[in-house]
Amino acid sequence: MPQFQQTFPEIAPGHSRYGFNTGFMTGMLEFGAFTGCLFFPVLADRYSRKLGLAVATAFSCVGAIIQTAANNYGTLVAGRTIGGVGVGTLAMGAPLYISEIAPPNLRGSLLVLEAISIVIGAIVAFWITYGSRDISGDWAFKLPFLMQMAPALAVGIGIQFFPFSPRWLAMRHRNQNALDSLAKLRSLPETDARVQQEWKGIVREVEIQELLLEREHGASNNPVLLEFQQWGDLFKPKYIRRTVVALAIPFFQQFSGINAFVYYAPIFFAALGQDYEMSLIHSGMVKICQFLTIFGGIAMGIPHMIMASVMNKYNNKWADHSGMGWFGVALIYIYVLAYASSYGPLAWTLPAEVFPSSKRAKGVGAATAMVWLANFIIGVVVPEMQLKLSWGTYLIFGCFCFGASVFSFFLVPETAGKSLEQIAGAFGESLEDEEGVLLARYR
Repeated sequence: MPQFQQTFPEIAPGHSRYGFNTGFMTGMLEFGAFTGCLFFPVLADRYSRKLGLAVATAFSCVGAIIQTAANNYGTLVAGRTIGGVGVGTLAMGAPLYISEIAPPNLRGSLLVLEAISIVIGAIVAFWITYGSRDISGDWAFKLPFLMQMAPALAVGIGIQFFPFSPRWLAMRHRNQNALDSLAKLRSLPETDARVQQEWKGIVREVEIQELLLEREHGASNNPVLLEFQQWGDLFKPKYIRRTVVALAIPFFQQFSGINAFVYYAPIFFAALGQDYEMSLIHSGMVKICQFLTIFGGIAMGIPHMIMASVMNKYNNKWADHSGMGWFGVALIYIYVLAYASSYGPLAWTLPAEVFPSSKRAKGVGAATAMVWLANFIIGVVVPEMQLKLSWGTYLIFGCFCFGASVFSFFLVPETAGKSLEQIAGAFGESLEDEEGVLLARYR
């Protein structure tokens, strides 16, 4: 957007550090998200999921205000970083809260709906920016920045009308409050048999987790030390393979190149000979294709490798070979379709399945942190890669895609439709004795 580049010349193509500055500005939002998702579990466990989400929306609003008011590069980056803290916190907090208040039979559907909503939000955000590009002056880019506050305020205000999570209340030993909250969520009286059964199940599960924690770490009175010990549990020999799988899948998700296209799609399409307007339109269409599902693992690597070959042969010759430019555009669409049916959802669902219940919260937290950390790296390095490596960028992403397939073939077990005991067996283990005994006792 020319107005944006005039206000922030550091990210204009003619600047000596254009590639790094563009990547750093993009990546700092992901770094903020990485920071936010690390701190959210402590905030959510100690002060409630509701308060955690409210704090996240406050960070998002402050970040949006700073970005809107920014008149120099440093302030813009600071605003994106602060806003990123809110993004990362919401990315962890929303699914957690939904999973804890949803009826068991609707939990999966509501989590899928939440994921679809994220894609819809990305589409709406892009087309708002596309529509505002013709506004004269700074408001061409300040309006999209300011409008970030609308969904944040809606969540921050709306969450106040929802009850506390029954599970969180049980974790605080407020069992009667947990029953009250559950009855309100189900619109049923507290004496209803279904409410009573679900409530007792929640209380039992919390008791099991507390017993497991005490057996592993004793009755620690130091919450900070206990927090570090729980993170350290993920890297004990009996959990290390699960942890490697849970961290590697999100890593490969990001290094398949998906967010390189999402963040810098206009640059990639322009490199294929598309004009400015068509590059923007293709950028929006890439986001819409995330709804579709086709192909799988290796299918992501094939378009990258073909693209590397096409770019190597026809780069700077697109005017005479426009058909090959459109072929390159088609390859990007094919790649996005393959991603949407494989690593797109897999990186968010698999980590929750590979860990036993006592390690699931920390395991999913670590996997989410990996998503944002890898996202940050991609955001920073891709502009420089595109400038200096050109077709080599696709070659590198293609190698990561094929590497992901090899890793998955040898190390990732099938978890679909399997019980906790069967998943443990898939990792070459038996269900942990303490957890198995306690689960059997409460069944």
